[in-house]
Amino acid sequence: MTAFIRSLQKEFSPQQLLTHEADCWAYGYDNSRQQALPEAVVFPNSSAEVSKLVRLCRKHKRSLVARGKGTGTTGATVPVCGGLVVSFERMNKILHLAAADRYVQVQPGVTNAELQQAVAAKGFFWPPDPTSSAVCTIGGNLACNAAGPRAVKYGTPRDNTLGLTFVNGLGEVIHSGVKTTKGVVGYDLTRLLIGSEGTLGIITEAVLKLTPLASKKHTLRACYSSIEAATRAVAEIMQQPVIPCALEFIDAAAIHMVQDFARIDLPPGTQALLMIEVDGEADCIDQASQKVAQSAQNSGCLSCDVASTKQQTKALWQVRKSLSPALRNVAPKKLNEDVVVPVSKIPLLIESLQKLSAKHQTRIVNFGHAGNGNIHVNLLFDPDDKAQLQRAEQCLTEVFHKVLALGGTLSGEHGIGLVKRDFVALEVEQKSLQLMHGIKSLFDPDGILNPGKTIPDI
Repeated sequence: MTAFIRSLQKEFSPQQLLTHEADCWAYGYDNSRQQALPEAVVFPNSSAEVSKLVRLCRKHKRSLVARGKGTGTTGATVPVCGGLVVSFERMNKILHLAAADRYVQVQPGVTNAELQQAVAAKGFFWPPDPTSSAVCTIGGNLACNAAGPRAVKYGTPRDNTLGLTFVNGLGEVIHSGVKTTKGVVGYDLTRLLIGSEGTLGIITEAVLKLTPLASKKHTLRACYSSIEAATRAVAEIMQQPVIPCALEFIDAAAIHMVQDFARIDLPPGTQALLMIEVDGEADCIDQASQKVAQSAQNSGCLSCDVASTKQQTKALWQVRKSLSPALRNVAPKKLNEDVVVPVSKIPLLIESLQKLSAKHQTRIVNFGHAGNGNIHVNLLFDPDDKAQLQRAEQCLTEVFHKVLALGGTLSGEHGIGLVKRDFVALEVEQKSLQLMHGIKSLFDPDGILNPGKTIPDI
């Protein structure tokens, strides 16, 4: 038994500590399907206990990785250096709901769905809504700035977080931000921490900005004869004044895959579709939906259906909801990237992806949050086939180069973690990387917080 384990046993109860390899193994993975074995796992109950853990790791020269539910896709919570995994599943309390001031204070282990249910009872919602909202945690949402479909209208976690409590690499508990909708005192540490994937500090509490629930919502589904027509419609929708609260794009490859997996009623010749949601007050929602529908109906539009009941809404969303299980069924080890380009460049991106698919003999399925140019590019291949793996990796590199050439960015909400780290230097210039390493050294001078993630070596 190491001195590190003995120190943990002295400070934490057996109910808070795992040290057996079989127990720890389950906490060494995330949805990237990468895995590593931590030396120990601890379940803290407070900021003070997290501070104690950081100080112990610093003393014994061990790395520390924060973990929510492991739903991330980039390996950000994989303990590649062993060390300690800090699981926040027991820090799952909603500490204070201030309806009059439109904020809620939570611990990081609260799931997105639990938060939404609690604040909905008071007439509010927190805009970020990742697809994994039923199980993903607020701490994880903040760690990689995960947003979801509603970001097109309401923004990302960075736009909807007022303040944080976090523990830096020295074990110091630090409070940043405000509990008001305005505040400009000092540097903005809150938004610096959001998206940093636990490399600068361990988030232990968050003050989240709430938005009133709209009284009504309309769902539209527009089908198109070509991908070009659908992507052109996205730009047209986003140029008119009614901003949809969701604008999802699904390409022909995704549609065909879903039709193989489930019965979907679509017009013959559908090559792409848009899922659109419009929210607002009941007395103006019909007019708002009509304006969006008019923008969606260009010369390539085959149909534009508006749901008037919950059953119809469910039917219209069936394609999008069936897509993830269909992809898992066909290619369980696919590469799933979440690149972003300016909305006007979506047609060029999709055209380029079709050419790259043919060039590298790699099937590519595209869908995602088209309203802000965030396209999920799925490369389907068998990684156990070396030739397929090599083609997919070459294809992915060219995808990233094309995205950057179009003025885009390599990740919109999945984060960088381990799997995208080596590509960051394609986008971020050397001087910026040097500044980032300088910031990292100030927050975490010993480099113990989630080492090997987010930013490459220089």
